[in-house]
Amino acid sequence: MKKLSLLVFVFLAFSCSPKITSNFESSEKPLTIEDPVAFLDVHHAIPEGAKKIGNARYQDSGFTTDCDFNSHLTKARKLAREKGANLVKVTEKRTPDIWSLCYRIKVDFYYYDGDVTTIPQYKLQLN
Repeated sequence: MKKLSLLVFVFLAFSCSPKITSNFESSEKPLTIEDPVAFLDVHHAIPEGAKKIGNARYQDSGFTTDCDFNSHLTKARKLAREKGANLVKVTEKRTPDIWSLCYRIKVDFYYYDGDVTTIPQYKLQLN
C-alpha cells in the first residue's frame, strides 16, 4: 500500500508540470539574478551579433496546470540564466485550443554582448 501511495504521489507531482525539452550547443558563464534577460516575441528581431547557444520546447504533459505563456517564459528565464543566455527568443507560439489547454512554445537562447535593456522586447506579466 505504501508503494502504491508513493507511486501515485510521484505521478501527480511530475505530471502537473510542463514537458520541457532543451538542447544547448554551448553555454556561457551563468548569469546572476541581477543580470537582465530580454524576451523577444515572435515578431521581435534578434540583435546583430547575438550568439545562439541553445533552444527549448515547452509542451503540455497531459495533466499540466502551470502552462500559460508567462509561466513558460519564467521557466525559460531560469534556464537561460543557468546557461548564460541573456536573450530568450520565442520562435513558435501555439495558443490553447481543443487539444491542449496550454500554450506550446519553442524558444532559442542567445548571448548578446550589448545592453539587453535597450532592445524592444516582450514585458513579462506577473500572474
